[in-house]
Amino acid sequence: MDPLVHLLDGPRARGAFTLRAVMSPPWAIDVRDGAALALVVVTSGRAWVGRPGAGTEAGPGDVVLVRGPAPYTVADRSGRTPSVTVLPGQRCVAGDGQEVRLAMSHGVGTWGNDPDGADTMVVGAYEDDSEVGRLALAALPPLALLPAGRVDPALVDLLAREITTGRVAQASLNDRLLDCLLVMAVRAWLEDNPDSAPNWLSAQHDPVVARALEALHERVADPWTLDTLAGECAVSRATLAARFQKAVGTPPMTYLRTWRLTVAGDLLTARPELGLEAVAARVGYGSAFAFSAAFKNHTGASPSSYRRAASGA
Repeated sequence: MDPLVHLLDGPRARGAFTLRAVMSPPWAIDVRDGAALALVVVTSGRAWVGRPGAGTEAGPGDVVLVRGPAPYTVADRSGRTPSVTVLPGQRCVAGDGQEVRLAMSHGVGTWGNDPDGADTMVVGAYEDDSEVGRLALAALPPLALLPAGRVDPALVDLLAREITTGRVAQASLNDRLLDCLLVMAVRAWLEDNPDSAPNWLSAQHDPVVARALEALHERVADPWTLDTLAGECAVSRATLAARFQKAVGTPPMTYLRTWRLTVAGDLLTARPELGLEAVAARVGYGSAFAFSAAFKNHTGASPSSYRRAASGA
């Protein structure tokens, strides 16, 4: 299986926030919605996206990925004082505290200070990290710029059109198009920045390690030992341990434990109907007690607390 599949299998927006923004300078928006990840695609004009000490200017076709939940600013230029703040639940307030979402609305899915503004963007936000996939989030920097052409402009055009139409099943289609856009963007960023990719992704150049990773990823619940994994790869224990350590940076069984608990974190938030026994079984633990102890040791929170916190967020 393509190793990127393991990284990009997470995106699954559910009622994600999508919007076409139309602005005329001067303008600046302080985004404090707490979203796990946002995508800003400039479709005309310019936009500056950043945080204190870091920012980037984007032009037509450029895509900016912003990893949350920390606040960030979108403006016509760096240093502009925001006149609007976006709060959780996509509440939009002016400096005096007045709600301006409706006042700045210009029809279906369109919002801004000028319906004919020269600066236009398509914006999408994943509010929960379980919708993105923790592996994808962990692989991204706080701010990433993809130059025009790295994401198919036809997909951006289609999403922009769907955002601004009130047709049946619009929300569902917007979610799927946003997922496609995110997968394209993350894939392109990893291709452009191979040194920043997770170790296990670049480890695919070693066929023995690649086979071991595929087995662990595909059959996470199997009762793996170093012996059985070495047998799966048709090498000795010593050979597997040495090559895996060199390529990935951790021993195989240490990697397996981390992978299992990463998958468990996604299951706890994305599948609230699953009890702890079911989650434990799906990631290779023989009991909910053993799983809970390992999960708390790994994350600092019990599975139940972790799930409640994610649900509250």
